[in-house]
Amino acid sequence: MAGERSSRSSQARSAGAFDDRRRARQNDFRLLVSLWPYARRHWPLVAWSLVFLPPLAIADAIQPVILQRALDGPIAAGQTGGALLGYVFALVATIVARLVFQSLEGYTSQKLGQLMTSDVRDRLFDHVTHLSSSYFDRTPVGRIITRITSDVEALGDVFSTGAVGIVSDLVTLVAIAIVMVLERWDLGLLLIVIILPTGWLVGWLQERYRDINFQVREELSELNSRLQENILGVNVVQLFRRERYNAEAFNENNQRYIDAVDRTIFYDSALSALLEWVAWFGVAGLVWLGGRGILTASLDAWGTAIAQAAPSLPAGLGDRAREPLTFGSLYAFILFSQRFFNPLRQLAEKFTSLQSGFTAIERISGLMDIPIDVKDAEQPRSLPAEARGEVRFENVSFGYKSDEKVLNGLTFTIRPGEKVALVGPTGAGKSSIVRLMARLYDVTEGRIAIDGVDIRDLTQAELRRHLGMILQDSFLFSGNVADNIALGETYDEATLRRAAQLVNVEPFILDLPNGYQTEVRERGNNLSSGQKQLLAFARAIVRDPQILVLDEATASLDVGTEALVQDALETLLRDRTAIVIAHRLATIRNVDRILVLQRGELVEQGTHDELMALQGIYANLYNLQALHL
Repeated sequence: MAGERSSRSSQARSAGAFDDRRRARQNDFRLLVSLWPYARRHWPLVAWSLVFLPPLAIADAIQPVILQRALDGPIAAGQTGGALLGYVFALVATIVARLVFQSLEGYTSQKLGQLMTSDVRDRLFDHVTHLSSSYFDRTPVGRIITRITSDVEALGDVFSTGAVGIVSDLVTLVAIAIVMVLERWDLGLLLIVIILPTGWLVGWLQERYRDINFQVREELSELNSRLQENILGVNVVQLFRRERYNAEAFNENNQRYIDAVDRTIFYDSALSALLEWVAWFGVAGLVWLGGRGILTASLDAWGTAIAQAAPSLPAGLGDRAREPLTFGSLYAFILFSQRFFNPLRQLAEKFTSLQSGFTAIERISGLMDIPIDVKDAEQPRSLPAEARGEVRFENVSFGYKSDEKVLNGLTFTIRPGEKVALVGPTGAGKSSIVRLMARLYDVTEGRIAIDGVDIRDLTQAELRRHLGMILQDSFLFSGNVADNIALGETYDEATLRRAAQLVNVEPFILDLPNGYQTEVRERGNNLSSGQKQLLAFARAIVRDPQILVLDEATASLDVGTEALVQDALETLLRDRTAIVIAHRLATIRNVDRILVLQRGELVEQGTHDELMALQGIYANLYNLQALHL
């Protein structure tokens, strides 16, 4: 059983994974470049962050030189007067300058990071809400939530400590390298040579960490998806006693996540240990060679050889390398070695967050690169000024998968003001017709026209102004009742009340604790299914659409309320084109025409009496329902 469950879990992860699992790996530089459009919006902060870096690096680099001059000068000569105080004041000045510029750079980079993170989150949310329904059909909600929440938070670390921090580390390395070479180019070159293989090892560990961290983020997405699924379906879990089964499946997912995290900890720890070892190796080498008196002779020969091999070196550098190594110079280069490795140490400290951020950029970029399938035409058209509400399907074919058609060559016309019902067995394509009309999906072949205009040539905003939909499952947002009727549009209270009165739902609203200002909890959990459905009627009618679609719109209403709504609909549907989907065939006997669908094709059409006389599919469905009443 465990193996079977593991196999199913693996298949589910494979089927539900984002397209970016098969991503093309990008290097860090390209990932940072991809952030430039967001940084450009806040250019003053970027500029100030960069302006503070050179003085910060210079202050850091010249401190060992000041100490070397003080040790080899006044202190060696036993002078404790003004000359020594001058070096003390210079050292204090560099410390103060370093603290000031470090604080300013930290503040600007953190603020820049927060602003850029906010921009990315806004753009990501806007992009996701414009993706077609087909994307959400194949993608678990938990994965999307992970992208917009934890991935964007990880991205913030790249902005605030990563991108500017990398530039700061590079500037510091260059400044210290220049000062070391100017002081003693031979010792400076010795430390530079030590750091080169270290840089290669850092890069290698970074690549390994990135791969494992990508697995961590994917497992976290899967974990969030499973958690969200179980919370939303907790009633089913409890009713069918699946608590233990689901807990075991969750534990397997959680264990995979922990295993992946453990591997990232290994690489993170290995990097920190490596940098500490190399840094202290450099210090130990300088101390040992200098303390034994070997350093001077060794470097004398080394400096002479290099000076002879490179006559183009600036005058004096070879001589400088052959000078005896003083205590001050040795101490200065010990400080140089520590500070030269500090940028790498800092990289190790922020290694986890930095690589998590790069992984987040890859994953977010994968989501942002998903094309928006349903979008407005570049040169949209408008419906005629006198919209009549004619709906025409012309040889329409459609499938949720490319190899499985749900509708096949469907052709029919609904005349202006006509009331038409769509009937057929489950899977006949009724709901697909409604989704295509609203452009939640686009047709695969053929076209759908309203008043002679292809709906793909209309903007989605204009299409949905003329098309009102009342679905079986009405979704309510957090806010009050009035907000859930208006849904972001601007309507005065009188307009909202008039719409509620037209569909006979105002009595229910006024019975609520605060009437139209009653707060609606998440997904409308403080309202019954029937009450939510009544608000859906008011929501559709307040927009006064020319075409009204009702998909099992009264299924959640009790008999008394349904009778009130049906009476109101007789008035509301006058002079409007209406498309009704109903499984209770007795409720559609009085429509103008009934379209009978089977396997995505139109097989019968006519009035109730005409179809009953045919003794075909509709008559069989109607008689079957009558037997069960």
